[in-house]
Amino acid sequence: MMTFHVLSHLFQRKLAWLIGPVTLACMVTLGSLQAQTPEIIDRKAIHVALPHGQDTIDFLIGDTSLADRKPVLLFCQGSLPIPLFAMLDGYGLYLIGGGLSNLDLDTVRQAYHPVVISMPYTPLVADQSHLNGAFCYVTDPAASRQFDPRYLASDTLDTYVDRALAVLDWLREQPWVDPDGWVVAGHSQGAKVATRVARSTPWITRLGLFSPNPYGRVDQFIREARLDAQLGRQSWETVDTLITEYVQLSRLSSDPAVRASDPGLKTLWSFSEPMIDDWLDLEIPIYIAYGTEDRSADLCDLVPLFFIREGKENLTLKRYIHREHNFFPVGPDGRPDQERPGWPEVMNAFVRWSRGK
Repeated sequence: MMTFHVLSHLFQRKLAWLIGPVTLACMVTLGSLQAQTPEIIDRKAIHVALPHGQDTIDFLIGDTSLADRKPVLLFCQGSLPIPLFAMLDGYGLYLIGGGLSNLDLDTVRQAYHPVVISMPYTPLVADQSHLNGAFCYVTDPAASRQFDPRYLASDTLDTYVDRALAVLDWLREQPWVDPDGWVVAGHSQGAKVATRVARSTPWITRLGLFSPNPYGRVDQFIREARLDAQLGRQSWETVDTLITEYVQLSRLSSDPAVRASDPGLKTLWSFSEPMIDDWLDLEIPIYIAYGTEDRSADLCDLVPLFFIREGKENLTLKRYIHREHNFFPVGPDGRPDQERPGWPEVMNAFVRWSRGK
């Protein structure tokens, strides 16, 4: 019961981290690109389907013309099986995930081909009947948490890195891609993916990390629980029990035999590895941006101290005051103002930095 309780608690917290606003889109067939089946979507993006093992990697190029030779900016999305598009009743096709909705495409594609990748075993377009309240794809419309078992088994850091490298390998072969000046960025869980991609790919020249946790995954829930007790939101007795359960869950996930029979624990273990040593090993410029109201990222305040100790000067850190995990402004009542999206401002600042401006 302890494992179910804590995993349910983790799931509920993850639901609060959905990316970006919903944007209307329409789809038109374009043709084929080297045995792929690209499609122009909403006159903003090109969809490519890349066969990969037992799955197909769907990814979007945030442009409608491949006439200009430009480097790639790969944006790694956060967690949960959110399709790139949903077919919503009465509205049609909507862009809901992947990170393109976070970008000011007119600005970004002046310098880059922006690219986002689908989640494993998650359809490119999902009908509204197969989306739960958090826009996650579910196999049974009557079960709001019934994710595809293949997605659950694939929800690991290694899987996402492998998929990203496959897409980058394909892009390297395209004549409309400039092989120099590539950038990889990631949000939340995607920051871990972006970090490992940068370490695995010699042609990445810049790394952007948005709302990252330098240390893992469970630690942030422990810190949040402690803060709840300190602020009187929960009793210390309740929080003491919850923290003990988190620690026990981490201990369970450390056992390879237990992980083999529990996809949730495999995912937990995979994304609980600290990233700080990876960042210190990188020689390329690193950009970290996060909101001061984001509990998951607040330990980023300490990251410059580690770079100073190692004598490294390749870190740029940007705190966004009174912003939360998705960079919405947070008011005095502690509620995010979702009428004022902050992603375009945040990403445009990163793009300027990546171009040395």
